[in-house]
Amino acid sequence: MILQIIILIAGLLLLVKGADWLVDGASVLAKKHKISDLAIGLTIVAFGTSAPELVVNSVASMGGYPDIVFGNVIGSNNFNLFIILGIAGIITPLAVQSSSVWKEIPFSLLAAIILLFLVNNYFSSAEPGLSFIDGIILLVLFAAFLYYVFTQLKSEPSTEVAEQKDYSNLKIWGLILIGLAGLVIGGKLVVDNAVAMAQSLGVSEKIIGLTIVAAGTSLPELATSVVASMKKNNDIAIGNIIGSNIFNIFLILGVSSMINPLPFNLSFTTDIYILIGGTIFLLLAMFTGKKKTLDRWEAALLLITYLGYTTYLVSLEV
Repeated sequence: MILQIIILIAGLLLLVKGADWLVDGASVLAKKHKISDLAIGLTIVAFGTSAPELVVNSVASMGGYPDIVFGNVIGSNNFNLFIILGIAGIITPLAVQSSSVWKEIPFSLLAAIILLFLVNNYFSSAEPGLSFIDGIILLVLFAAFLYYVFTQLKSEPSTEVAEQKDYSNLKIWGLILIGLAGLVIGGKLVVDNAVAMAQSLGVSEKIIGLTIVAAGTSLPELATSVVASMKKNNDIAIGNIIGSNIFNIFLILGVSSMINPLPFNLSFTTDIYILIGGTIFLLLAMFTGKKKTLDRWEAALLLITYLGYTTYLVSLEV
């Protein structure tokens, strides 16, 4: 068991560093081709922080572990929303742009509601789960989100000047390739050892996916949002989380279900309701207290809610 924990932690570290190297190399490559800071932030950085979830889920889907797949995405989204925004909002109240209030947060809410309907097959007699066709639907919605992002880039050009790193082409491609290798190897280590730990402890793959794997793959988002909050860069702190949650549902579950059809454990439905409720709370928080701001007390409420719910979930299995 101790060896499994050590290997799992090593896998998570590889995932985090792999994503970091990939983003670093890709960002410098994009800069060399005169791509704007905002475009890099909304695409490369957003993808980079979601890359651990993508790799872990692809490996889990190929291995036939649907509970790890759903547990990781739903758990990561709840971790992002309740824990990361909770911590970031306690550090400093998070002011939000109008576009986030009226567009990005509702888009994230829509993603969670669509997921609820797709996995439960409310409008058909098929077994609960995500099929190949559902995967295509999710990826089409992801393409629509990317289209929205790029139209935003045109209407709101970035004037921010970021520090330019000057890497050789060899170093750029070295970082990208080593980063990808770290993600693939780390993802395999995380999935294999998470499943082994679940079996050793007699705990379900669902709980392991919702807690250890979800928290581990959300480390890039945690680091990004907490640092952004400390630097008073609220757009990154909030945008990183909302963007990542949309990426997780549309891109990562879309890809995962196209690799293998994913049967859905109905006990996850409660966790999707928690995600929908948390997103609605975040939207309402924009209109209570200080407008367009996640106040400290609201952030603390998010944090306490998640900790209480997770404690309850674990207590059911012990």
